[in-house]
Amino acid sequence: MKFIDEYRDPEIVVGLLKQITSASVRIARPVTIMEICGSHTYAIGRFGIRKLLPDNIHLISGPGCPVCVTSARDVDLALYLASLPNVIFATFGDMLRVPGTGGNSLQKKRAEGCDVRVVSSADECIGVALSHPQKEIVMMGVGFETTAPTIAAVINSCRKKDIRNFSVFSVHKIVPPAISALLADPLLNIDGFLCPGHVSTMIGAAAYQMIPDARRAAVITGFEPVDILEGVLMLLQQIENKNMSVAIQYSRGVRPEGNTRAMTLLQSVFETADAQWRGLGTIPESGLALRDEFAAYDTLKKFSLPDIHTGDIPGCGCGDILRGIKLPHDCPLFRKVCTPANPVGPCMVSSEGTCSTYYKYD
Repeated sequence: MKFIDEYRDPEIVVGLLKQITSASVRIARPVTIMEICGSHTYAIGRFGIRKLLPDNIHLISGPGCPVCVTSARDVDLALYLASLPNVIFATFGDMLRVPGTGGNSLQKKRAEGCDVRVVSSADECIGVALSHPQKEIVMMGVGFETTAPTIAAVINSCRKKDIRNFSVFSVHKIVPPAISALLADPLLNIDGFLCPGHVSTMIGAAAYQMIPDARRAAVITGFEPVDILEGVLMLLQQIENKNMSVAIQYSRGVRPEGNTRAMTLLQSVFETADAQWRGLGTIPESGLALRDEFAAYDTLKKFSLPDIHTGDIPGCGCGDILRGIKLPHDCPLFRKVCTPANPVGPCMVSSEGTCSTYYKYD
């Protein structure tokens, strides 16, 4: 199968591992590589890639799961909105089980009788709005630059069709400011980044220039075993040669300039704003808020919201895991209290969450 079989070829994998081992010997020191994308985290776990690498090459997971990095405050706001009378609250499936303060969740709200619906795309909300004109449809916009343009397109469509009972609770985030925060973290010493393939199809390569500027290596990588191993090798070659850049391994999916049409659409509807990230705190200009001309579709402006006080989940290590300073095994709740059937923190909920992946594959 094109773009699948050849990227899982055992002979190619063995050849890449030999080159990686040789490079690791020449570098002769520990090397820490962080993957930013949740799909990379899942693939690395699924294919056992950590266990294949030399002992001095360490892969750690970063804040690449959009559900996981949604702040506790935003989860609690979602629970409040879902509880309002006359509201149909729409969300992507992974958000349903993310616990808020006190262990409440959208799944529990739905069990209590709230109208919480799982959608696979924002487009579905248009049909819901048209078929329920007396209801307010609130879409929780979760994701990075990959999904945000689709939300922007739906907002534009609603404005053209004069659909007024739809709004977006935007908790979208953008990746580059989070990488800058990681580079500035004194507790982290990351040598290189596997940059997210899906996000990079939108934002291109130049958005990661802060990485080589900080004398770190960067490679935009695909999601198959050969992709990831070739990405690791390319990072090691940059580190060995002390020639840092933003390289594109995933050239079959990513153009250097990204998807300029999608990004123009996104920027016409959204503008950057400060945003809270679980584990990383408030990162300036790292979120997406609707522009003033789209205020009629902004949930935060359409509804009167209370001042919600949130609390940390006792014992949960998700924040430190998302920063890359802890592994799931370092969390006292992992596998004991926190499991996929009973997730205490968001990193165990999503299939792209680090704890979920370690639970299933490590």
